[in-house]
Amino acid sequence: MTILDWPSEERPREKLLARGAAALSDAELLAIFLGNGKRGQTAVDLGRELLSRHDGLKALLELDAVALATLPGLGIAKACRLHAVVELTRRYLATDLDRPQALANPLASAELVRARLVGYPYEVFACLFLDNRHRLIAFEELFRGTIDGASVHVREVVRRCLAHNAAAVIFAHNHPSGVAEPSQADRDITRELQRMLRMIDVRVLDHLIVGSNRTTSLAQSGLL
Repeated sequence: MTILDWPSEERPREKLLARGAAALSDAELLAIFLGNGKRGQTAVDLGRELLSRHDGLKALLELDAVALATLPGLGIAKACRLHAVVELTRRYLATDLDRPQALANPLASAELVRARLVGYPYEVFACLFLDNRHRLIAFEELFRGTIDGASVHVREVVRRCLAHNAAAVIFAHNHPSGVAEPSQADRDITRELQRMLRMIDVRVLDHLIVGSNRTTSLAQSGLL
């Protein structure tokens, strides 16, 4: 039996059109993306198998494109399209970063930064460059590393601040472990960045640690 043999109200596409995408399960959403299954399996069956093998949607989507391409029913073209969808979603969620008023309060940037950094399987260190009214000039991912950490080069941060003529900055990085607690290394690099940026009159407003379920602010925690 194929999906076309199902009652129309149970088919993923028809269900989406009638009830909206939120009414679909993860497997049904994957089925719409996949388009078809494999021998003996519908696209929904294949979606369920992929989710089951990889302990859910998050772990599946965090696989790199090469690993995704080796999975049954995918291949390189679908793997690339899936990665493109994930990146489009990340950029869509971060659209508000283009609205300067969103950063009038540095802590209000936490959810916006989270949209850019959550879900990476490796550590990414980013910086929000702000003008003297704390409006966003630019958001940049400055350093990428392994699952254990990213090396932060203070000289490069200073150079980018000067390039943007920034008056203030907010740092942010993700913890692929999912735990949003700042490490001693996080505290040390923040203090070093503060010390160096003070020499060029750039204020460090915050350092945000992005975990799976929450974002921790060093400023709010009294660590700045």
